[in-house]
Amino acid sequence: MQQISRMLTKLFQRARLEKPGQVDPRAAEFTLSLLVAMYDRSGTGYVKIRSAAAALIALSGDTLLAKYRAFFQFYAVPDGKVALITRSALRSLLTDLNQIPAIVGESCTLSCVEIATRDCFHGVLNSAIVEEKFLSWLRSEPAVLLWLPTCYRLSATEMVSHQARCR
Repeated sequence: MQQISRMLTKLFQRARLEKPGQVDPRAAEFTLSLLVAMYDRSGTGYVKIRSAAAALIALSGDTLLAKYRAFFQFYAVPDGKVALITRSALRSLLTDLNQIPAIVGESCTLSCVEIATRDCFHGVLNSAIVEEKFLSWLRSEPAVLLWLPTCYRLSATEMVSHQARCR
């Protein structure tokens, strides 16, 4: 928790420098509270860095493709010259990401995660997949993660303005 707290403090200090007046001084504290609520429900005082990173990536203002690539980088394992994501790593990622909608009462059961994992690995004979297969599956907008592109689209439209007038 202390490591995550320090990381968040540095992150939001940089953000305040880049966007003066736009970042709440308590942003690090609020974000840490959110991460604790999502990933430390039993009060152990421990949150996995990878889980926290997945949440921060998902909630960032980056593009969907950039988010998907970052997920792959955090959860993939090196295999020679290429990185691969295994079934168990995909399960971990989906479980971590599903804590985000769960915090507002929109959780998915473990069977949803299992169905999504089977769907991603459909027709795959190996025990792991390459980034391109992973990205292709995510672009198909699997039901278990449908909230992610939906939230992205909503945030992307917040800045749209039209020069039309209604009577």
